[in-house]
Amino acid sequence: MKISDAARRAGLPVKTVRYYADIDLVRPPGRTDSNYRDYDPAALAKLVFVRRARDFGFSIPECRNLLALYEDRDRSSADVRALAVTHLAEIEEKQRQLAALRDELAHLVSACQGNDRPDCPILDRLEAE
Repeated sequence: MKISDAARRAGLPVKTVRYYADIDLVRPPGRTDSNYRDYDPAALAKLVFVRRARDFGFSIPECRNLLALYEDRDRSSADVRALAVTHLAEIEEKQRQLAALRDELAHLVSACQGNDRPDCPILDRLEAE
């Protein structure tokens, strides 16, 4: 199938599918006589796999590792789990950081009078660092 069909079926922009092929993440198995990329069902399955992994926030290198494990039928699920555990810990750390930012900003918003006076604790805090 053509790249546009593969992209549509995988739920990805054509530009992303082309990028994945260019970085050798998911390459089509061949090209047509007119030199168009020709995606087969296996390549389409890999595109969907990568889209789902990216939806979980896995990086391109992590997706590359996950794809290698996906393709290796002799893999250990412990290897897959280890990647997921590491990524989960990263997500939880980002959540903690975002929660701290939210709390600080909520405090600043409540401290700001929001009136016609020029003094503003939000601007003061941004200036402080």
